Amino acid sequence: MNCTAFNLTPRSPFFPEKNSGLIARTRTHDFGFTRKRLKRCRMVAMATSLELELPLLPFSLNEVLVPSESKTLHLYEARYLGLLEESLMRKNELFVHFVLDPIIIENSTEEASFAARNGCLVFIENVERLEVGALVSIRGIGRVKIVKFVQADPYLKGVVIPVQDRVPDSVSKLHPKVMQVKEALYSLNSLEIKLKAPKEAQLQTRIANSLMWTEKELLLDCNEAFFPSLTERVSFAALQPVSGSTESELLKLQQEKLRAMDLRDSFQRLDNSLEFVKDNISRVAAKLAIQSVEMQ
Repeated sequence: MNCTAFNLTPRSPFFPEKNSGLIARTRTHDFGFTRKRLKRCRMVAMATSLELELPLLPFSLNEVLVPSESKTLHLYEARYLGLLEESLMRKNELFVHFVLDPIIIENSTEEASFAARNGCLVFIENVERLEVGALVSIRGIGRVKIVKFVQADPYLKGVVIPVQDRVPDSVSKLHPKVMQVKEALYSLNSLEIKLKAPKEAQLQTRIANSLMWTEKELLLDCNEAFFPSLTERVSFAALQPVSGSTESELLKLQQEKLRAMDLRDSFQRLDNSLEFVKDNISRVAAKLAIQSVEMQ
């Protein structure tokens, strides 16, 4: 498990207050806005080839972002718009998405302690400016570990290093498993697009979107150590919500994400992902059968 422990006082500028927008949403995440003039921040050079100093955006434990996954954020608080401005000024347009895991400390009433877990390096795919704030589309690239916090106000900034799977003894055994996962994902995607979806649902499934991204060449201005292998990216691509998922199904997905982010074994994650996809195929097939009966 990769995490960094730290203390936050309730009045800290980045402490997740009630209704601050760190609550799970299907697509959009809100952050409070105050009308202040934003100051552009200067770009900071990386300390070493395997370290990056980047803005950090915290989320609650039920909002883990995995590599290959896309997410749309609604940023409208000055501090987070400032984070956005700094990220856009950087040539690579990167920041880090991570979750705050509360730590219980006995006889402590002054401070709240958290572990910074499940860091995911993200890049900004699109920004839509709004009258209040901005809609920001981000894409998870690869896992990172936060090794040091260097700034707290007005938003978090820290030093991160890449986290990748251990190199297996036999790389050849991974290829057949990768193909099995991809074939299962293609089957699930075919079933999902047949499923009667809500009117607001996008035509392209999130699984297809992530799988297409895994096969793209990454051209970001960043040390390649931060880019996971194709095998690792495919192993994460399976961890996407299926249209019409129930709360219990989304909870299971969240548990799979947490387990996948902590694993350092590509073969094991591929195995887990394959079983997860097969379960989803069975559920979607059952829903299609019910839908067929209802339409008769």
